[in-house]
Amino acid sequence: MTYFTDLKIKSHHGHALKCLSFILLFSVPFSALCQDSAYYSSAFNRKADDLKMQLHSLIKNHKEYPYTSTSTDVWDILKETDKDPTNPNNVIFLYSGRSVDAAQEYNSGAGWTREHVWAKSRGNFGTDAGAGTDVHHLRPLDNSVNSTRNNRVFDNCKDCKEVTDNGFNTGSKTDATLYTFEPRDEVKGDVARMIFYMAVRYEGDVAEPDLELTETIMSNTDQSPVHGVKSTLLEWNRLDPVNDWERNRNTIIYEKYQGNRNPFIDYPELADYIFGDSTSYVWKPAAISGIQTLSKQLKVYPNPTLNAIHVVVDAELASASYTVFNSAGVTFISGKLAGKNSIVDLKNLPEGVYYIKVDGDLLQTFKIVKK
Repeated sequence: MTYFTDLKIKSHHGHALKCLSFILLFSVPFSALCQDSAYYSSAFNRKADDLKMQLHSLIKNHKEYPYTSTSTDVWDILKETDKDPTNPNNVIFLYSGRSVDAAQEYNSGAGWTREHVWAKSRGNFGTDAGAGTDVHHLRPLDNSVNSTRNNRVFDNCKDCKEVTDNGFNTGSKTDATLYTFEPRDEVKGDVARMIFYMAVRYEGDVAEPDLELTETIMSNTDQSPVHGVKSTLLEWNRLDPVNDWERNRNTIIYEKYQGNRNPFIDYPELADYIFGDSTSYVWKPAAISGIQTLSKQLKVYPNPTLNAIHVVVDAELASASYTVFNSAGVTFISGKLAGKNSIVDLKNLPEGVYYIKVDGDLLQTFKIVKK
């Protein structure tokens, strides 16, 4: 068996897709965005609950598959969506990165199982078709780790206890005093984006749960249709960018099976527009040609922000210097960008309005609102 300590360096071969030029987000080609800007166009220029409900209308009514069946079921789909790129006979576990024989599904408890990232008891939807079989939040997992995670909410642990998987230290942790689970760093953003998807996809339509995010750490017996911790998930979404593994998985589910996409993989900034710092702002995605020109543009999000911002630039400016200053011209922060998508820490700045400028032939200086 193979053990991956960092899935972020692994990538699948994406589908060849026709698209217009766009700004690159998260440092690698954003093939999911190219597939069809029209898929999301009705959600452009909306904000807050209006934006959320429009996205819901786009991704609901997907094709549903059974949890276990003699026909195509969740087992079959996961063998393709979570296939080990170095060994197509294996699947990769979410919380450990361990690669195991895909044919050993369940195997009387000795094989692998299916993790509901949005715990199925949080809303009590079980394994029924719909939320219980939605592959956008189902992932292969070892049975023992599945039991350890149980229905714990996601948060950074404070009194950490390491989670092991057949003798491997997974990098994931539980909290010894709080009912929380912290996945390994390489998939924290993946987990967050799956939870965001579920909170938008399931809005209480007929026979479906109404799933919402919360800051509360619930007990293991609480079956309320809520999951957390919201602020932590937003942080993980910012700190662990989308990678090719997620994009490829999203495309397979969309094109071959369910017929719907996870918007938070295609546009990670949506999390801040719906659940975070930018709910009062209209979503105008900068990655679609015709909305914002490609040449040396600066994209900053979330804005307003509490702690940090992403700075996205063209490749030519990926190592350029940047300066954060106020309206009086006083410089507060300066440094060099760490790639086409960099994180600038603002947590030590007082609340107020600031500006960021990147050296080079840049077409704009961007205003930042720090809350």
